[in-house]
Amino acid sequence: MISHRAVGELLIKSGVVSAQQLEKAAEESTRRGVGVEDVLVESGALSERQLADVFCEQLGLEYVDISGLVVSAKLSSAVPGSIAIRYGVAPVRVGENELWLAMKNPLDFIAVEEVRALSHRRVVPVVCTRTALERAIDVMYGSDGLVGAIAELESMDAENEEPAPKPAESTLDGSAPAIRVVNLLIERAADERASDIHFEPREGGLYIRIRIDGVLQNWFVLSREVASPVTTRLKVIGGMNIAERRLPQDGHASVTVRSEKIDLRISALPTIHGEKVVVRLLRDMGELLAKENIGLTNDDLVKYDELLKRRSGMILIAGPTGSGKSSTMYSMIREMNTTGVNIVTLEDPVEYNIDGVNQVQINDKTGLTFAVGLRAVLRQDPDIICIGEIRDGETASIAMRAAVTGHLVLTTVHTNDAASAVERLMDIGVEPYMISAALKGVMSQRLVRRICPACRAEYLPEKGGVEEGFDPPAPNGRFYRGTGCRECFGTGYRGRTGVFEIAASSGRNLLRTESGEFRFTEQYTTLVENCRRLVREGVTTVHEALRVIGSAGE
Repeated sequence: MISHRAVGELLIKSGVVSAQQLEKAAEESTRRGVGVEDVLVESGALSERQLADVFCEQLGLEYVDISGLVVSAKLSSAVPGSIAIRYGVAPVRVGENELWLAMKNPLDFIAVEEVRALSHRRVVPVVCTRTALERAIDVMYGSDGLVGAIAELESMDAENEEPAPKPAESTLDGSAPAIRVVNLLIERAADERASDIHFEPREGGLYIRIRIDGVLQNWFVLSREVASPVTTRLKVIGGMNIAERRLPQDGHASVTVRSEKIDLRISALPTIHGEKVVVRLLRDMGELLAKENIGLTNDDLVKYDELLKRRSGMILIAGPTGSGKSSTMYSMIREMNTTGVNIVTLEDPVEYNIDGVNQVQINDKTGLTFAVGLRAVLRQDPDIICIGEIRDGETASIAMRAAVTGHLVLTTVHTNDAASAVERLMDIGVEPYMISAALKGVMSQRLVRRICPACRAEYLPEKGGVEEGFDPPAPNGRFYRGTGCRECFGTGYRGRTGVFEIAASSGRNLLRTESGEFRFTEQYTTLVENCRRLVREGVTTVHEALRVIGSAGE
């Protein structure tokens, strides 16, 4: 196609690809019947943002971040869905006589002319990344009826809508517009593997973001008119008081999405623009909690198995918030959950239900603290005690005494590495001799994002890049990264894996130095070494490894 040849000329002129790369891409383009720019992006020779920048620089077009696009019926009706999907375009702003159109290929003059004839407006092409454009088209013209429900909701008087009563457990169905909008948003978030949905009221509308693989992503924006009924519906689902808008509230619910049961934890917080609501999606982890699936390999897997053979003492799982400590603890509990043992857990909150395990929900308001619960648990003839988190010296002291009197105690602590976990116990008042007697092992961990398999590409680093200092170097000097695609939200990452350092402990190999710090005399693979291994194996990127290593204080 002429437009594709013109794109190639722009890419050569801008210097982002070589003539040899373009020639090879042109052959592939002809064979597959797609544009050369598609081939270059898929191969990793060109990123989506680089392509957008070329269009902006060479054609004098405006770049628009449509991740903050306000989704409305007025906007989607400006361009028919069949045209938007056929040509890869999406309206981003509608004026009286002009239509701003995000385009996959701004040189596709046939698309511009057809949209102009149908809309009876002058078309102003703008540029965005392809992943963002595909998602905008999906949201506005998808078959799930989201835009239609939004349009119906915008046309209603929000004050007159009566929310439906909340069932204890339900499928996502309902006929009222607010119910349909919220249900469809939850379904979409579940499909995207999101762990949280953020509904944030701002001056420009109700901004919706989702957290995927630990990172918040802009999703889209609803108009201010729908903010109140959407927030009200979320509070109804969570069993909250919809009349109370001045105080924080918490709620929960269970829903079924495509035959999968998902627990929702809902939190409402008053802000200057209205109530912000965060919905956490807790799914049945199932086989994901198996030790082989949380990232344990090689020597770490051997040490993990050795720790699980302990029948007394304390095992600490260390790491900052969001590092996967709870998942690791649940993995250990599932493996040790046999008929012959009595396992009791103290959690705040209980995130996953495990059949055969006695799980206790901590409630500070009623006086059921970790310390109070732990004293009660010791009278329940436990074999294994799991404490969600060591928060104070009283809980730590009771746990240590339980560990030296024949119980196996699993717990978590917020520290950066294995050695500082021991220092943390001392800081909250545990005596050093108790630590040496009770502590059997410390697992420190982080979560790193995996390179998206759909857009994973090999590359040679540029001179002066962060890869130069990578030691030991990657095989053949080549590294891997994700170029960004629809599957990974344009981030280049999809999914996460754990990175561990496991230090087995006993009074013989836990030493206190002259400076007062503890260290382990037994050798173990550190977080830094494991991160570098994942980079060499092409599991993650140098940038992601450096982000994690930095958080480990290295």
